[in-house]
Amino acid sequence: MDAVRSTILGHLPEGFEENVTYGMLGYVVPLDRYPDTYNGQPLSAVALANQKHHVAVYLMGVFADDAQREWFVDAWADTGKKLDMGKSCVRFKNLDDVALEVLGTAVARVTPEDLIAAYESVHRRR
Repeated sequence: MDAVRSTILGHLPEGFEENVTYGMLGYVVPLDRYPDTYNGQPLSAVALANQKHHVAVYLMGVFADDAQREWFVDAWADTGKKLDMGKSCVRFKNLDDVALEVLGTAVARVTPEDLIAAYESVHRRR
């Protein structure tokens, strides 16, 4: 997990912070920057969790945007590594299964402003 965490931190755009959320390492827009969320929790861009049988990286920017998802799947395939992906998570059992550069680029492609705009487009106040 250390190499994946280092990759995330090395590519994380300014304005996110690392915290523990829902029992996972989370990379979020802090509430002091954007407090107006429907559940009072910070907006999460990325999460990293050590599950029972695998490690999972949750990429909200890839989950929320079809174009980002298509780019991610294609870029991962170009590495020759097998992608084990759910709707928002990439699962792996060992570091050799991870395309770290693709993961880092995916993290870098979503800024706090992008995440806030996506959130507001879905959760508009009436």
